[in-house]
Amino acid sequence: MNVTQAVKRLLIGRKLESSELGQTLLPKRIALPVFASDALSSVAYAPDEILITLSLAGAAGFAFSWKIGIAVACVMLVVVMSYRQTVHAYPSGGGDYEVATDNLGPNAGLVVASALLVDYLLTVAVSVSSGVQNAEAMIPAIHGHEGLVAAGVIVVLTGLNLRGTRESGTFFAIPVYAFMISVGAMVAWGLVRIFLMGQDLRAATAGLQVEGSAKYTSMMGLAMVALMARTFSSGCAALTGVEAISNGVPSFREPKSRNAAATLALLGGIAVSMLMGIIVLARVTGVQMFDGTGGGSRIIGPDGHPLAAQTTVVGQLARTVFFDTFRPGFYIMIICTMLILFLAANTAFNGFPVLGSILAKDGFLPRQLHTRGDRLAYSNGIITLAVGAAVLVLAFNASVTALIQLYVVGVFISFTVSQTGMLRHWTRLLRSDQRAPKEQRRTWQRSRVINGVGLVMTGIVLIIILASKFTHGAYLALIAMVGAFALMKSIRRHYDKVHAELELSDSSDRALPSRVHAVVMVADLNKPTMRALQFAKATVPTFLEAVTVDVDPDATEKVLQTWESEDVDVPLKVIASPFREVTNPFVEHIRRIRSENPRDMVEVFIPEYVVGHWWERALHNQTGVMIRARLHFMPGVLISTVPYQLSSSRYAERRWRRDDPRSWRDSRRSVSSTRG
Repeated sequence: MNVTQAVKRLLIGRKLESSELGQTLLPKRIALPVFASDALSSVAYAPDEILITLSLAGAAGFAFSWKIGIAVACVMLVVVMSYRQTVHAYPSGGGDYEVATDNLGPNAGLVVASALLVDYLLTVAVSVSSGVQNAEAMIPAIHGHEGLVAAGVIVVLTGLNLRGTRESGTFFAIPVYAFMISVGAMVAWGLVRIFLMGQDLRAATAGLQVEGSAKYTSMMGLAMVALMARTFSSGCAALTGVEAISNGVPSFREPKSRNAAATLALLGGIAVSMLMGIIVLARVTGVQMFDGTGGGSRIIGPDGHPLAAQTTVVGQLARTVFFDTFRPGFYIMIICTMLILFLAANTAFNGFPVLGSILAKDGFLPRQLHTRGDRLAYSNGIITLAVGAAVLVLAFNASVTALIQLYVVGVFISFTVSQTGMLRHWTRLLRSDQRAPKEQRRTWQRSRVINGVGLVMTGIVLIIILASKFTHGAYLALIAMVGAFALMKSIRRHYDKVHAELELSDSSDRALPSRVHAVVMVADLNKPTMRALQFAKATVPTFLEAVTVDVDPDATEKVLQTWESEDVDVPLKVIASPFREVTNPFVEHIRRIRSENPRDMVEVFIPEYVVGHWWERALHNQTGVMIRARLHFMPGVLISTVPYQLSSSRYAERRWRRDDPRSWRDSRRSVSSTRG
């Protein structure tokens, strides 16, 4: 095992056989933190975005926070109920993409896929960025370096997910459950102290002067409607991640649909309870936030100057509730919040690769995304997601307020299209299967009503989001979705074109070449060259010649003399090279052979040194590599690489033997020849 393989084994773990796939399936207790961490963690930043947006109206705007919270909670419950129908109807894991494609056509499916791919990227970026901002409450040194810290967190999450869904889920389960318990304890203890013990708990920002935007401070007419719509759309970030369970149904243990639906219901109940608990506690303790993006609101501190930085809602509540009575509770709450926000990206790390695999199977993404890696995870999809998210957090310096404007648009596009598809699905079933039992038909009718309500609600929310966020950055997300849609269409066109080009058409595809002209490339007469000559003879070609390029007259003369003294029974042809090149004269010689008779096949034999150390590869075979690269574009030409193992290659054999004896034995039995 070489150093690279050893490091990979240490970081990712041993390789898993395909037959071990069943061992990676998830029970509900692990599936909840794996697929629902995004939706659960959104309660840590959705209240922030609600209060930040309401601050544009000044202190009076905060009075509407609980009303916005109720509206968001209602939408979440409806969406959860709607996706429970999807889970039962489409248990194969395609989720919104499969629903839209099956019921509305391929283009609708691609619209959903484009929206989800962009949204998964933003899920990682927003979750990690929010985690970094929460960490600043405990580690102020992070300030100013948020982008780099967030990118480092993404690298760590990538490594954990490359180990496999089950292992990463087991690791993530503890902090996710710790976060849920911590939030519940904070809300319960805070409300008990206020309403039962009569204590006056006030947040650090309570009572400070809030200066809103002149555009919204009147809180009247269209300005108020616009502000409420914008606040509601920001709060709807709490719904992101709900669709991930419908994409990940194949990862659940049997019965898959029932377990996925139960996990989805559990997610909805917990997320709504936590969200409303934090909003209510923030309201009664007087938590205030401000929009620090420039031109928005600000909070005037006790010294008469605007605050330069602010602590998140959860950070302020944890300090207010725990700091004076149970200080460890404050640190536990902050640490759990930071971890859950980091780990919330795990929802995307599970959803994006699965969706990418399905799209790759359908020919809309590169086929490498369809294959599983050493740990039976979709490694290429995980790495693709990580790179895209890292670019985003570096570009926006991990600013949640900036990234959140791009967020939510994609997920509500997929919600709306999916609900439309499900409505059509149930309608088609009711029309086509008139003989179904009445109980079954009642179930379909009830499901149609649920999805119909979901369609109306998600459609209204989508319109509100587009109207309120378009000029604040949502247009960038839409541009990204259009770009993803166009890219996937072009990839599919390419695959279709290649398939049509490679498809057997007539008998000419089976016609044998009239003659085979074998050419052996010669740099010197030595053991590798002699082996290549013997291999060429074994193929019994119609014509056989050896070719050397005259770069150095003295060296060429030496080769000719050795050729004659060794009495080689293959003619040696010398090609002139006035500009001391090897590749171009040799390739032109092969091209002339081809042009003389297009029905002839030319097979080129190139000796190759097999070495055992990485640094030796830079010292050998470079000319052969260049010639192979040029000849690959020439029709009717086959390239055979004839390997000759140098003594150093035994080190590579030993490494293979230690790593996987079966692979080594198979490689010794196989023919080491590459044909192009």
